[in-house]
Amino acid sequence: MAKSLRSKWKRKMRAEKRKRYAPKELSRLKKVLGMDGNGDITMNDLKEVTTVVSPEKFKQKPNEVQTQGENDGAATMDIDKKRNKKSLLNEHGQYPVWMHPRQRKRIKEKRNSKNKLKHRKRLAW
Repeated sequence: MAKSLRSKWKRKMRAEKRKRYAPKELSRLKKVLGMDGNGDITMNDLKEVTTVVSPEKFKQKPNEVQTQGENDGAATMDIDKKRNKKSLLNEHGQYPVWMHPRQRKRIKEKRNSKNKLKHRKRLAW
């Protein structure tokens, strides 16, 4: 399919706009990151945003680090909930929040169709 003049013009103008706003966008990004004028980030700025871990803690096993993190008052993840790996249902019969409703429906239909087949086999003419 041929490219229209309008689409070519729009693409050209968007490129011009990007060139024009590039310095302003770059300065805005640097400001958000907290960079100095010379482009370096100081450790003090990083300490406010991140947690610094010593190499000794990093080399420890993950379980040990996790128990130390819980003592610090860090939030725990919701891994206590029991979930069936095959059907993804939790103990209350609910699907995960991230699962699409269509996918939930498909799984339910598949589960119900298996039961229907069993019932059909029981009925004989």
